[in-house]
Amino acid sequence: MPIIQSVERALKILDLFDERDRELTITEISKRMNLHKSTVHSLLKTLREQRYIAQNEENEKYSLGLKLFERGNMVASHLDLRNVARKHLETLSQITNLTTHLVILDGQEGLYVDKVEGSGVTVLYSRIGRRIPIHTSAVGKSLVATKTDGELNQLLEGYKYTKQTEKSISSKEEFLTEIEQVRINGYSIDNEENEPGIVCFAVPVKDYSSKVVAAVSMSMPASKVNDETNKYYVELLKECCDKISKDLGYGYQKI
Repeated sequence: MPIIQSVERALKILDLFDERDRELTITEISKRMNLHKSTVHSLLKTLREQRYIAQNEENEKYSLGLKLFERGNMVASHLDLRNVARKHLETLSQITNLTTHLVILDGQEGLYVDKVEGSGVTVLYSRIGRRIPIHTSAVGKSLVATKTDGELNQLLEGYKYTKQTEKSISSKEEFLTEIEQVRINGYSIDNEENEPGIVCFAVPVKDYSSKVVAAVSMSMPASKVNDETNKYYVELLKECCDKISKDLGYGYQKI
């Protein structure tokens, strides 16, 4: 099926905007898209009329429009997983004072769909809508650990093991060895592999069909981590995921 070029270009323009570049000039957009200004202007005009793009009248810069906010909220409101998990994430965060996350697998990456900020530590990397590598994250490891060897090999085809920190896994062999340990333990660890000074634990969430549909993680300072705290936090995390899984129709059992 052929790709419609104008639609592809319009979507790529939307992807140019992020936390760092909240506003862009038409010149900046043209350069990044490698397109003539007249072409970009036509695309922006269409996006603006449909309210997917807004323009600041004072500096004439462009930004994302409210239509995206409306559509995003519509998706979020229909995301049963997030609705079911939210109260359990909040309870876990209140008990531990730690930041909790709900993450789903999207292609070869994890995608944050919810986050409850704890008072004990600020996690800079994570935010709702952001993606995270599966090989450096506790959630990523938990999301793929229950896959068969064949499914996992297919998922990892062409995967790049980019090092986020000095402690990051950097090869398929290392990653598969780690996954075997996750399968044995029933939980996974990010040992400062994604953000220096931050350790995360994660446990998978299952639905009515026993399929892993998400993972929940807790983040804490590496200085707090020891065998005693590990056991305590992992048990709380497992209990949380058991409750979410049960609410999704999965038979209650220890993960």
